Amino acid sequence: MNSSKKLIRQKQLQMLIRKNPFLTDAQLADSLHVSVPTVRLDRICLNIPELRVRTRQMASTAQTRLRAIDKKDIVGELVDLELNRVGISTLTISNDMVLEKTGVGRGYFMFAMADTLALALVDTDFALTAVSNVKYKVPVHPGDRLVAKAEVMHIKGDRYYIKVIIRNGSVEVFRAKFIIVAVGQEKEQREA
Repeated sequence: MNSSKKLIRQKQLQMLIRKNPFLTDAQLADSLHVSVPTVRLDRICLNIPELRVRTRQMASTAQTRLRAIDKKDIVGELVDLELNRVGISTLTISNDMVLEKTGVGRGYFMFAMADTLALALVDTDFALTAVSNVKYKVPVHPGDRLVAKAEVMHIKGDRYYIKVIIRNGSVEVFRAKFIIVAVGQEKEQREA
């Protein structure tokens, strides 16, 4: 194989993983139009760990940054966190998370996932959810792997305006906007 094609493919692989670190080798192979073994060889050459290891590394780094909420209170698994900027968490829907009659995931799991991720973003010792506006877009089912991405859109005093989107693969299943209040922050600012 031409080494320039290989270098281009490896750069594309790095870009895809940087953009979405939750892509499996099979998904990467489909995107790059190559075989799964080719993706695995490229990952090895580039020192990019497999999905399970990437996820574990991201989760351990993210959990050390938490301030406003304890890691045991996060619904799902916190994978990435940049305080006051952006955060990512994952949750796999299990059989005990669905309505018995319909087999559809209970909405409060997605809400709790989004809310706890929004709280985790705030760089303060204590924060509360003041307002939430949510939209359930597509039902989820057992085995669905949800990825939530939260982003701080605006900070005004002690109020953090945060948008959270939850996807199942590439499909948006839930969207929310939160106003999170950093309790005690306005008091600290007045005393300073």
